[in-house]
Amino acid sequence: MKARIALYANADKPSAILWAEYSARKLQELDAIIYITENVADKFSEELKELCEVIDLYEFEKRADFVVTFGGDGTMLSAARTLLNGDIPIMGVNVGKLGFLAEFSVNELDDALTSLVQGNYRIVDRAILETTIRGETLYALNEFVIEKSLSPKMITVRAEVGDYLIADYRADGVMITTPTGSTAYSLSCGGPIIAPATNVLCLTPIAPHSLTMRPLVITDSLEVTFSLQTAAHNATIVADGQIEREFHVGESITVKKSEKDIKIIKHTQTTYFELLRKKLLWSAEGN
Repeated sequence: MKARIALYANADKPSAILWAEYSARKLQELDAIIYITENVADKFSEELKELCEVIDLYEFEKRADFVVTFGGDGTMLSAARTLLNGDIPIMGVNVGKLGFLAEFSVNELDDALTSLVQGNYRIVDRAILETTIRGETLYALNEFVIEKSLSPKMITVRAEVGDYLIADYRADGVMITTPTGSTAYSLSCGGPIIAPATNVLCLTPIAPHSLTMRPLVITDSLEVTFSLQTAAHNATIVADGQIEREFHVGESITVKKSEKDIKIIKHTQTTYFELLRKKLLWSAEGN
């Protein structure tokens, strides 16, 4: 049976389209069925477009066995949220800078695609966060951020678990992050690096007024309620740096680990610690 592989690229990034085109040719050589979206097809040559089947993004989860993304971590985050209900594994090819989630480099693309078609890959499940605001359910693979907007003044966000108060964060904002997201925005704000298999969440303040206000790691079985206590203007809730919603003074949201998860395709041999050494340059030898 032929492998069915969907290509998801950041259409605004020429290098992402270039490597998506390269991958389409490689997959055609490997006798795979290739799916692309209309916005990607518009950037392909007519000759190359004939090798692919153009379908709607939401059809990926019904038709494809895997999705390969081209861009950076942001592209992979976008694909993951869009395809959340499909339980379809995603492989990220990094054509940007750091790339923790999109860990495959273009230099290893030939081998990666061949391994994918041949069934030689590893899939890991990554936890995601879920919340509902004004009837709309939002998801985040990395983090939810509550941050000030429009005003340079700090905001006060209260965090509670059930009837228990955790803290009143007087800061530029606060975020709740998954282990996957611990190497993203949270890391920039002084949060800890958390191994992906760890069943925890982390609350990380953003530029807090008090120096004693530090990141807090909690079990992921807890549901955390955030309420906006004070703000010069309404604040903003941001999911994975991509989806924004207004957060009003007096309003509250409850964030929890979702019952859904994301399936990510990884190298068969590479460990998380090797990835950290490579991306964060922790090894004197550079490997």
